[in-house]
Amino acid sequence: MHQPALEAVLCARAERLPNLRVLRGYEATGLVDSGTGVELTATDAAGGRLRCGASWVVGCDGANSFVRDHIGVRRTDLGFSFDWLLCDVVLHEPRVFSPLNVQHCDPARPTTAVGSGPGRRRWEFMRLPGESVAELNRAETAWRLLERFDVTPENATLHRHTVYSFQAAWADEWRRGRVLLAGDAAHLMPPFTGQGMCAGIRDVLNLSWKLDLVLRGAAGEPLLDTYPRERVDHVREAIDTAVRLGRVLCVTDAATAASRDASLLAGGTDTGRGGQHGVAGPPLRTGLLYTGIGTVPVPPAGEVMPQGRVRHEGVTGLFDEVVGTGLVLLGSADPAVALEESQLTFLTGLGTRVVHLVAEGAEAAPGAAVDVDEVYLPLMKAARARFLLVRPDHHIYGAARTSRELTALVDRFRSGLLR
Repeated sequence: MHQPALEAVLCARAERLPNLRVLRGYEATGLVDSGTGVELTATDAAGGRLRCGASWVVGCDGANSFVRDHIGVRRTDLGFSFDWLLCDVVLHEPRVFSPLNVQHCDPARPTTAVGSGPGRRRWEFMRLPGESVAELNRAETAWRLLERFDVTPENATLHRHTVYSFQAAWADEWRRGRVLLAGDAAHLMPPFTGQGMCAGIRDVLNLSWKLDLVLRGAAGEPLLDTYPRERVDHVREAIDTAVRLGRVLCVTDAATAASRDASLLAGGTDTGRGGQHGVAGPPLRTGLLYTGIGTVPVPPAGEVMPQGRVRHEGVTGLFDEVVGTGLVLLGSADPAVALEESQLTFLTGLGTRVVHLVAEGAEAAPGAAVDVDEVYLPLMKAARARFLLVRPDHHIYGAARTSRELTALVDRFRSGLLR
């Protein structure tokens, strides 16, 4: 994708939100957590100062995070870092690249080439030993390296070139008092698995619904402690995988590269793929999950809920577009009938979507949703469950086989919010 295009869409959306205020041109210079609120001080280019008071502050301010450094959070750094020249190119004529995304494990110059949105492509070239950053970060150097791929000033525009240094590190604390960290402020990873921004999105998806419940008074502040507990294992696994892959790719010694190639061709080198669990990522193993009568979550608790199309009230489409987002209680039987009245009131007070799912062709009760793509009912059958409670970040909180188990599950969820 082309990240600036995504950012433009996000900014356009932000401008339409009545409860969001965007202030640009300021640098955060002060942060005070009183225990009951936080005051942030920012300064503009002319030296003007701005003070903002808030219940909570979330530092999403990047790799050189002011928020992280100001509150004194240390980082675990794996010490795996290399400099790469990034070249964003706009092609004058359409061209098909096969494969679209490729890593050239060339010891003479490790190189990455990936799609970057319609009409765009990105090449990244690793800095070699003895080569200076200044020498690498020149337009002339970029064109010389791009020429190998038949990319020249005659058939392309070099939209941007810059040298960046990737790191492999994570913050040792993601919450201190009323200050939290997310995105690159909380973790940095090599780019080889494409998980940096994905990890940041997962951070915010995990944190936002919990923070919302706390702000609404529907949950206690300790709920926010589940945010780092749930996210740090994901992030560490993603970083470890990217580092393992990077150690295979970032080889500039010819003899070492020859040995690596022979091992790869023989199928003997671990490139780190074992740490990948598809697009959804690995399941949660700790945090706000239903453990039943034990202490370890029973599958599918913690797993990411797949999405399929449903038909509801005459409309067919993806579940979250037709039924809605947020907390979801699914059932192959009607959950509203299985729940006690007080529990149903509790869930609907949180905005929970209570959905009775039926198979295509089955007689549907009023308000039921049809599992058009056969995604949800087979999942529940495989889990030997009649009910699934799904968190707003799409992780399954827990499963229940009977109305009695559903009652216990909802009670446990409520106590997990309020403890």
